[in-house]
Amino acid sequence: MPETAPNSSDDPIFHLAVPDDWVAAFTAGEYTMSTRGVTLEQEGFIHCSTREQMQDTANRFYADLDQLVVLAIDPHLVPSAIVWESPAAGIDVLFPHVYGPLPVAAVNLAVSWRRLPDTAWSTDNL
Repeated sequence: MPETAPNSSDDPIFHLAVPDDWVAAFTAGEYTMSTRGVTLEQEGFIHCSTREQMQDTANRFYADLDQLVVLAIDPHLVPSAIVWESPAAGIDVLFPHVYGPLPVAAVNLAVSWRRLPDTAWSTDNL
C-alpha cells in the first residue's frame, strides 16, 4: 500500500526537469511534465525523488543530456496529494509522486545542473 510521507514532511522533494519544460511552466503558472517527454495527463502523476535518489534517476533517465534543472519542492506548498510508491512490483524503494499540477510557487529553488559530456551525473557538483 502506498505511503503518504515516509520522510519528514518538512524535507523537500526534487524533480529533474528538462530546461525548456521548466521555462514553459512560467507561462502556465504550473509545471505539468511527469518525466522526460511524458506529461502529467499521460502518466497521472509527476515523478519526484529524494535528494539521495536524484543522481541515480539522472543517470538512468537523462544519461544523454548535459543539462537539467533540479526543482526543490516544498511539500507544504503542493496542493495535490504526494504519494510515496515503488516504481515497480518487487522494488522496495519508494519515490514521491505528485498527483496533480505543480504550482511554480511550490518550487523553492531551481538550480541548473550540468555535467561534462561522457561523464556520469553526480550530485557532488550541485
